[in-house]
Amino acid sequence: MSREVIHTDNAPAAVGTYSQAVKVSNGSGHTVYLSGQIGLDPATMELQDGFNAQAKQVFDNIEAVCQAAGGSIKDVVKFNVYLTDLNDFAALNEVFVARLQEPYPARAAVQVAALPKGAVVEIEAIMVLEG
Repeated sequence: MSREVIHTDNAPAAVGTYSQAVKVSNGSGHTVYLSGQIGLDPATMELQDGFNAQAKQVFDNIEAVCQAAGGSIKDVVKFNVYLTDLNDFAALNEVFVARLQEPYPARAAVQVAALPKGAVVEIEAIMVLEG
C-alpha cells in the first residue's frame, strides 16, 4: 500500500497537522480521504458569510481537492457533514441536489457544538478512483 499527500492552492491550506487529502493505492485502485472543509475562500482565507455561501464554498473546496487527486466530486462515495444547527439541514439538501447527480453518495449529518473559525458547516469526503 502506498500513500500520497494531496495539496492544491485552489482549496484552503491546511492550518494544522493534517493534509488536505491522502490518496491510498492498493493495486486495484485508489481511495482518497479528504479532510473536512469549511467555507473558507482559498484566496483570502476568509470565511464566507451565512450557511448557503459557506456550504457552496465547501463544495468548491472539495471539488478542488478531488481534482488535485485525479478525480471529481462524482467519484465521492461518502460525505460526513457537521452542522452547528440541524435547522440548516433542508438548505444543505438543496446544495447537495444542486452539486451532485444520482446515484448519490452515502452521507451522514450530525449537529456539533462548534466548528473551526466559527464555521456553520464542515464536510469531509471519501473518494474512490479506479486503477
